[in-house]
Amino acid sequence: MNQLSDRAVISLVGPEARHFLQGLITNDIGTVAPGRPTYAALLTPQGKILFDFLLFESDDVLLIDCPRTMRVALVKLLSHYKLRAKVEIAERDDLAVFVGDGPADPRLAALGRRNVGALVATETADVAYRNRRLDLGVPEGEDFGSDKIFALDGGLDELHAISFRKGCYVGQELTARMKHRGTDRKRLLAVDAADGTPLPAGAAVSAAGRDLGTLTSTYGARGFALIRLDRLAETGKAPCHAGAIPVRVAKPMWLFA
Repeated sequence: MNQLSDRAVISLVGPEARHFLQGLITNDIGTVAPGRPTYAALLTPQGKILFDFLLFESDDVLLIDCPRTMRVALVKLLSHYKLRAKVEIAERDDLAVFVGDGPADPRLAALGRRNVGALVATETADVAYRNRRLDLGVPEGEDFGSDKIFALDGGLDELHAISFRKGCYVGQELTARMKHRGTDRKRLLAVDAADGTPLPAGAAVSAAGRDLGTLTSTYGARGFALIRLDRLAETGKAPCHAGAIPVRVAKPMWLFA
């Protein structure tokens, strides 16, 4: 397996660690077990994504696999919610995130096997893994931004990050309301420049003179954009542009919206 150096690990230890997380995150902490990770997020009270992460359990320790650039902020927020809960929260630089072949990612089997283990000298797979995510249309971390995108607009329901049966968590009320009323019309979709031109961050995406959405993250000629699905369908096969750059906007097969 190869390491993802752009990911980092947080540990939660203590008799109330599971109860502590259960009241905060979008998914049911009861689904996390050794060899069975879970995908989840922490939202604002208004239902927008602050952090998304994968949760692992090892030797009665809960491990959070999160973007390295967001770890400090996530630890700070968890510590803010901790109050008197009997849980210790720590940054774990002795651990690393690894990816390889085999269906073990709770979001989508095609993402491959994912694990947290001891930090060792090995090849990194950051760019190759990011390209795999883009090929599959799976956003994460900085693709969402912070406090910018509603959980359902980010595809968290389709990617198995939300339990609608677990009870209360931060942002639960609005997320459930959007789900039951069917008011989530946007999704983060992968975008590719047709001619390989680097995409401008924050550019508007349009087709047939209609505004479809906005780029939220860019990686050279690729990226993600928050797109109105109804408008995309109405424009049919009309060419899409990000600013003045011709682009392909792909709706992944796993997206049932």
